[in-house]
Amino acid sequence: MPNKQVIYIKLVHSVIFFFMVICLCFILYAAVTGTYNWILVVALGAIVLEGIILILNRWQCPLTNLAKKYGDEKGTITDIFLPAWLAPYTFIIFGAFFAVGIALLAFGYFT
Repeated sequence: MPNKQVIYIKLVHSVIFFFMVICLCFILYAAVTGTYNWILVVALGAIVLEGIILILNRWQCPLTNLAKKYGDEKGTITDIFLPAWLAPYTFIIFGAFFAVGIALLAFGYFT
């Protein structure tokens, strides 16, 4: 059983993850409906900021090192909200959603 700090880190990671999923869903919604508003700007900004953080941290979530520091041997922070078989594919799946959303937004905006 992980200690309390690791559980809190996983909880924070879960909240961030679900916020990012909501942002991606809104980007796709906005692309399909042609909605261009401040919520879209916030959603895009959040996803871009997350991407920058991941790139600067060599494609590893900064919370992984924090989890290791507090006793999680592998630094696994995904097991609280995703099945083990799905976790390795999150970047591929959500990266594709983001790419499709951006393409549809650009198409709708420029046509």
